Amino acid sequence: MYLKLEHITKVFPPRGNVGEVTAVNQVNLDIQKGELVTLLGPSGCGKTTTLRMIAGFEFPTTGKIILDGEEINTLPPHKREMSMVFQSYAIFPHLNVFENIAYGLNVQKVPKKQITERVNRVLDLVHLEGYGQRAPNQLSGGQQQRVALARALVMEPKVLLMDEPLSNLDAKLREEMRTEIRRIQKELNITSVYVTHDQIEAMTLSDRVVVMNLGLIEQVGTPMEIYRYPNSRFVANFIGRANFVPGTVLEQDHGTIRVSTLGETLHLQNIIRDFSKDEKVTLIVRPEMVTVKKTGGMYPGVVRRAVYLGNVIEYDVEIGGELITALENDPSAMELFPEGEEVTATFAQDCIQVLPAEQG
Repeated sequence: MYLKLEHITKVFPPRGNVGEVTAVNQVNLDIQKGELVTLLGPSGCGKTTTLRMIAGFEFPTTGKIILDGEEINTLPPHKREMSMVFQSYAIFPHLNVFENIAYGLNVQKVPKKQITERVNRVLDLVHLEGYGQRAPNQLSGGQQQRVALARALVMEPKVLLMDEPLSNLDAKLREEMRTEIRRIQKELNITSVYVTHDQIEAMTLSDRVVVMNLGLIEQVGTPMEIYRYPNSRFVANFIGRANFVPGTVLEQDHGTIRVSTLGETLHLQNIIRDFSKDEKVTLIVRPEMVTVKKTGGMYPGVVRRAVYLGNVIEYDVEIGGELITALENDPSAMELFPEGEEVTATFAQDCIQVLPAEQG
């Protein structure tokens, strides 16, 4: 592995009225060369502390950080061959775009000819050709973020670190910059670690997603694996939206399971856990897996909420005392069932996952 975290723990000492805080607890992570890995989780989950330990701004209490076969725990940030893009772009207001990007190279006393070549190359890469002489206050937020990214890339780091770099941009610019960051990362094949609390960013950018909670890693996998096969209620709820439906196992044969839920029997495939007969379980049913029709569905229910959002219709349907959220994605479905309407619902059984009841 190119970048390896072995049993990384970070404990902050008591401060004021607050005792010791374990921000990161026994984190193990292997990152391959050229891979973009996202650390995803809510505020306080340990993702930024983990990134800062990789960068050298914090040191692990215990554990090892290994880069390209070398342990780097005690190396200061400037000797780790890494570059970081911060949430606040940290652009020097008194320097123009070219000078901002060249700053680190000047500190390293790189020859001026090389500086010019490398800065112009990254200006092209981030689509800021011709912007070299502009002042930072003449740039949009998206352009300033590109400058911050170019300043990191011009150092030709072994690892690119990004700490919520898009959080200050509006929704449209965030979408554009997600695409640009992924394009640049793949073009350079640069190993990257990206921190965000935004699930869409994580799903869009990542080769793999690391979901963190309370200093621990909950699950690691590709965006599809994390979404389709969440291993806990926390992961299922944090990545997308989910209904959590109680059920009882009737029987299981390898990856196929029969579950009784809401008065009906479901036949589920590709179940990644083993369960016992009569075991209480929780079914993870995504809203887009639920189809609502007037008649002909598996479960009778009553619409308790109906919202037309243009591209989708969102329902809350009460079924057997459970409130199930459904998303109707068919733009040709012109009928909107009003609140109080009696309807039927059907679950897409090939997409449902099952957790032990105590985890659900």
